[in-house]
Amino acid sequence: MSIENLLVILIVGAIAGWLAGLIVKGYGFGLLGNIVVGIVGAFVAGLILPAIGLSVGGGIVAAIIHATIGAVILLFLIRLIKRA
Repeated sequence: MSIENLLVILIVGAIAGWLAGLIVKGYGFGLLGNIVVGIVGAFVAGLILPAIGLSVGGGIVAAIIHATIGAVILLFLIRLIKRA
């Protein structure tokens, strides 16, 4: 993995985590937390979206949308677990 790939992953993760924090009100985790939520969200979306037959496309914008969907799902699950 090159430095450029790592930077893209971190930037996409940060943007996706930040957007997910805005969508799911009250669940922002700061810059580092948002990056982690975005990256884990992208992984979650990579497992769930193809299983239900949803394709976002290719490119950086599609990667951000994909990771944001996964991060929103992740934050929703965190909210459910914290309530229990």
